[in-house]
Amino acid sequence: MNDQTPKRLGGSLVERAAAHQAFVQRQAAQQHAPAQQAAVAPVAPPVPKPRHDIPVFGAVEAPRAPLVRPEPVAAAQPVQEPSTRRRVAIDRKKLAEHGMLVPGATVTALAEEFRLVKRQLLTTARQIRAAGGEGADDRSRMILVCSAKPNDGKTFCAINLALSLAAEKDVEILLVDADFAKPDVLARLGAPDGPGLLDALSGGVKNVEDCVIDTDVPQLSVLPAGTRSVADTELLASARAHAILDGLAAANPRRIVIFDSPPILAASPASALASHVGQVMLVVRADRTRENELRDAVGLLDGCDHIQLLLNSVSIQPGGRRFGSYGAYYGEPDQ
Repeated sequence: MNDQTPKRLGGSLVERAAAHQAFVQRQAAQQHAPAQQAAVAPVAPPVPKPRHDIPVFGAVEAPRAPLVRPEPVAAAQPVQEPSTRRRVAIDRKKLAEHGMLVPGATVTALAEEFRLVKRQLLTTARQIRAAGGEGADDRSRMILVCSAKPNDGKTFCAINLALSLAAEKDVEILLVDADFAKPDVLARLGAPDGPGLLDALSGGVKNVEDCVIDTDVPQLSVLPAGTRSVADTELLASARAHAILDGLAAANPRRIVIFDSPPILAASPASALASHVGQVMLVVRADRTRENELRDAVGLLDGCDHIQLLLNSVSIQPGGRRFGSYGAYYGEPDQ
């Protein structure tokens, strides 16, 4: 007999029924008590299983690198391609043999004469530039050297003018051999010939600057005449010629372009070139060029508004030289 064994009850029928009902309720309460305790018991979180695919040092944060401010990166400089232009040495001995100016030599009376000539040309160039107008700056830096007839000394004067101007501090000189029938500039300088202006005008050379020859005279370069053509005047009058000739000055704002052209009364290219330049230096040979020839030459050069005359081969009488009384100062024997 235990606590769950029904007890024999005494008393009246009503008392025994009440006692029996109490007993039944106690039994039911005892049966539901464990389930309620299980329902309210807190649920423990699941324990994660250890993973063996993660390295041990993976759980430890690696030390971070110190924060470094990036250095400013300099802008990339454009890579200058090496120049493909030729470079030649001027034959000073040959210049001296032909009575021309020699770069670096003692100042002579001839050097002083061309100093006066270039100063007048530079003054006129400033006046053209100041007057303004379309392309005035480029045109002011283009000079045509020609003569009325052959053998008046135009090439002699063109080379000496280029050598004298190259001594200036703020300019660069491009001497163009535009005497297509009888090119002589390179030969007088003692330099080899090559492709030149006519090759660029005909389309044989894409860029005329590739034909320019640098010299060992500072600030002096030369453009040869190029391969001869029977259509030189027509090439000079073409639209391509306008772009190329105007581009010679526009390519470099320091550049002065000197054209040595054929004699104006012997060939037509000089007249075509006159419309591209700012001024013409017309070489007149003393005691040889006649007045009517000079007038005809000036008339054919009407494409240029500024024409200046240069008297060449003047006979100097003793005591009448404009430069010479200071010959010893120039390194010449005193007279």
